[in-house]
Amino acid sequence: MEHVKSRRERYVESTRAALLDTGRRHFTERGFADVSAEELVRAAGLTRGALYHHFDGKQGLFEAVFEEFEDDAAQRIAAAVEGAGGDAWHRGIAGIRAFLDICAEPGYRQIVLLQGPIALGWQRWHELDRRYLGGLLEDGLTAILGAAPAHPLPLTAAALYGALTELALTIADAADPAQARDQAVQLVAAMLKGLRTFH
Repeated sequence: MEHVKSRRERYVESTRAALLDTGRRHFTERGFADVSAEELVRAAGLTRGALYHHFDGKQGLFEAVFEEFEDDAAQRIAAAVEGAGGDAWHRGIAGIRAFLDICAEPGYRQIVLLQGPIALGWQRWHELDRRYLGGLLEDGLTAILGAAPAHPLPLTAAALYGALTELALTIADAADPAQARDQAVQLVAAMLKGLRTFH
């Protein structure tokens, strides 16, 4: 039997959604450090108590916004891989292209790549980033390089992820982001082909 939400449950959900929406907008436009908790609750039309009840403060709200971006990215990358068809190589390249496209989007770039390490601290940022994207990357590399790659999978995944992140930041600042993205995909494909040949 379907659960009918009470007025209280609907209020809790709408309050949480209002805070997330406000946080997403303010953190993206101005950055974590330049937005105060007071500004956030005033813009959401709520009280500081609501912010601390739902997210334990500004940093907790930022982390929730960050996780929304990461969850959405993981789903979109997985869908791109699944929808690509073909062999493991083509699916892997589709996933890399999707990742670079997402990283070039202003919201993801600002929240995850630029503000995330500052707001969350490097260790927490890295932990959350790996939680959402680490498995996808390792699965893709296993499919492309085989079950017994020439180098340990965690090291290979870390090296590739570092390269992809730097490429994403470069693409976002390029005069022609679409062209830079295509060139980056070709570069990563060449790197992966090198790893396969070396093996």
